[in-house]
Amino acid sequence: MHGGRGQREQGRYALTDSGNGHVWGVCAEVEGLFREPRRATYELLGWVPDDAEVRGWVGHRVWLVPDDRTLDAWLLEDAESLPGRRPGDALVLTGMDDYLGPPEGHRGLVRLHDRYRWLGSCREFARVLPDERAAPSLVLRGLSPSGRLRQALATGTRRALNLDEAWLRIRDDSGEPLTDRLLRPTIRAWRPSAHGPDLIDLELDEELDAPVPGHARPIWDRWLAGPPQTPGLWAGLDTRQREAWLDLVRERGCRLPYAALPAGRVYELDGRHITDEPSLFLALGEAVNGPGGYFGGCVDALADCLRGTFGYTAPATLLWRDIEAAREHLSHVLTPEGEPYDLVALVLEVLAEGHMRVTFT
Repeated sequence: MHGGRGQREQGRYALTDSGNGHVWGVCAEVEGLFREPRRATYELLGWVPDDAEVRGWVGHRVWLVPDDRTLDAWLLEDAESLPGRRPGDALVLTGMDDYLGPPEGHRGLVRLHDRYRWLGSCREFARVLPDERAAPSLVLRGLSPSGRLRQALATGTRRALNLDEAWLRIRDDSGEPLTDRLLRPTIRAWRPSAHGPDLIDLELDEELDAPVPGHARPIWDRWLAGPPQTPGLWAGLDTRQREAWLDLVRERGCRLPYAALPAGRVYELDGRHITDEPSLFLALGEAVNGPGGYFGGCVDALADCLRGTFGYTAPATLLWRDIEAAREHLSHVLTPEGEPYDLVALVLEVLAEGHMRVTFT
């Protein structure tokens, strides 16, 4: 058993040409995958908090909404506040901007919410861009190179060492696909590896768009060991780690084949731990597709899953136990612009449109 696991781990990571699927090589270890992403910093001047305390990790998605509503709200992902600030001072937040970023030169009042509650407002803000120093390179340690890669290394020209576009495919210990990362790598260096004969350590001049931050590392370690065998292992996690769990459920779920289940099935949903949005979709996924199962990571994705290809065949019945927890926490969430709506009612409506009859106990 130990030897079989070692063989699987040796090929956990595969560097694959995105155009023709050629595998450049496989390895057991990648250095640079697990590190903190670049984060922008916002100094919110004249900060006035609402009832919520803003301290430490603030939210997976924090929306900044111009008070005059003449501009669209913009997103700060995985937002954290820096310590040592008092009400009335500037509040400092760090996080990842969405692709649009904030409006240039905006100086008016801005309100903030985390999708569940209003956090406060500031009269204006200053934004500091992430440090532009070169990020650590990506190193594939103990790589077993293909013949094509060996030829490229032997040629050694700039063109030969430019791999154009490639996927870093990641599998778990059971050999099942888990997730991947898109790269545009150029080979910076290579050397014999201490992992074994005929293996190399390949250094790529590539900065990951989505490195795995420290708070998600325990979740990744759990999933790299194989998919969960019992439901609800996410229940004891905080919202930040539930988001990381849901990301892997989504990425893995969209890569696996699903056998169509017969119509008329009865699914059971344990609703005791639905206290935030990721837990709602984690519970739905496990109800339909078992431990670690995927059945949508947002309302639009849930509607897609109800149309088929993810194991579900209409009509069916969902027995939702303890819906009160979801109604307590998710009946008054906010759109990006800050408009309140009932997420539970919306999900029930989408399930009904997908011919999933819901009963409650």
